[in-house]
Amino acid sequence: MMKDFMDKLSSYNLFNYLLPGILFAAFAERLTSHHIIQDDIVVTLFLCYFVGMCVSRIGSLIIEPILKATSFVRFASYSEFVKASQTDAKLEILSEANNTYRTLFSLFVSLLLLTLFDAGMRVLDASQRTSTIILCALLALLFAWSYRKQTSYITNRIKTILKG
Repeated sequence: MMKDFMDKLSSYNLFNYLLPGILFAAFAERLTSHHIIQDDIVVTLFLCYFVGMCVSRIGSLIIEPILKATSFVRFASYSEFVKASQTDAKLEILSEANNTYRTLFSLFVSLLLLTLFDAGMRVLDASQRTSTIILCALLALLFAWSYRKQTSYITNRIKTILKG
């Protein structure tokens, strides 16, 4: 089962979900009260993959727009990207590397935010249950927003290709 799981991971999933999730878990163990690493390696890998997915979404939905708004990064238009991708296969590889850097940046910001969240919950003397409910609500919002963005991305890609 583990071999099948590892065989199905694309390089994108490995470098943008699993690796950041493992790094997050290792740092979180040292910096916070959260323990992602479990005795069962399969459970740990799935948890790390999920955590990495969350970190990646934070990068895509929060960090990237902030970096764009401050002109720290500038993007070509989406239609230009799609057209250029059709003639330059290396663009997809460069884009994947770009997303990895964004996700790693998001990893360290997310660790900082989790550390602050932990401190805030201690100051408020909030229960573990309250902290978990707040984290679940935030994750629900994160994935609802991710779904919206992905749907928009797919729609824009279809429109760009059909304009051709």
